[in-house]
Amino acid sequence: MTTDEIAAELRARLAVVQAEIARLEQATIQPLSPNFADQVGDLEELATNEGLETAHIHEAEQIIAALARIAAGDYGTCSHCGGDIAPARLAALPTATRCIACAA
Repeated sequence: MTTDEIAAELRARLAVVQAEIARLEQATIQPLSPNFADQVGDLEELATNEGLETAHIHEAEQIIAALARIAAGDYGTCSHCGGDIAPARLAALPTATRCIACAA
């Protein structure tokens, strides 16, 4: 897989993640149910949505950083040892910043 193909996949994934973040943000501003008994479920859903939103924000940050490394020509270089990150690792985890040896 070429760097351009990886960048295209990352941009597509970023669009999906950003759309999900927007959806979750919208869900978190909805008022609680007027029925007190239903508010427990509302609060559980709110907590779940906030956790998902945090995870998606983290993923978006990783994708943006990977796209920046691609633009800078540093993509595929381990941030720890400076060696190459194996193409199989990048195929499995396109946002990887460390080679397998340094990630362990």
